[in-house]
Amino acid sequence: MIALKNERFVEDPAYAQGVLMSKWVAQTIQQNRATLPFTSFFQPNTILVPTPKSSLMQPDTLWVPERIATALARMGFGNMVFPCLVRVKPVPKAASSVPQERPIPTEHYESMGIRGHLIKPDEIVLVDDIVTRGATLLGAANRLADVFPQTRIRAFAAMRTISNPDEFNELYDPCVGTIELRESGDTLRRP
Repeated sequence: MIALKNERFVEDPAYAQGVLMSKWVAQTIQQNRATLPFTSFFQPNTILVPTPKSSLMQPDTLWVPERIATALARMGFGNMVFPCLVRVKPVPKAASSVPQERPIPTEHYESMGIRGHLIKPDEIVLVDDIVTRGATLLGAANRLADVFPQTRIRAFAAMRTISNPDEFNELYDPCVGTIELRESGDTLRRP
């Protein structure tokens, strides 16, 4: 997780040593394309949209979701990367917040804007590095849906958190899941 969040090189000899994590993610998807449950997300006309950081972007800031999206596009997963989602107001970082202080989807939605112009895409895949509860992805998907109401919007995260140790299978455990908005305004991510 730390190597992914910091775009470090893969150092495990069992994997591709000397490859940046974003490229490793794309290569792993390419190598396992036939068996992964989410490869249908990446169609030739799919637009890849990286999720924004919780803070306001500064020039030359590392933006891992953008790096992953770019690596995916270079491997032929999607048509192009369109970094149209921007944070217009910072929110607390979910990973360093206690659960009750993490931003909920409406806070993410209200803190994001759209920049640039794109002719109505058929498919958008939001790209993130790590999904915790999915509040960022749900807020981002709804912000995009305002501008592209007829577009199918899905999300891809390179890694997901697992709170219950009994639910942990292994480090490499690809899946498709759902993120639902609860009546409380929080999210429920399965798995």
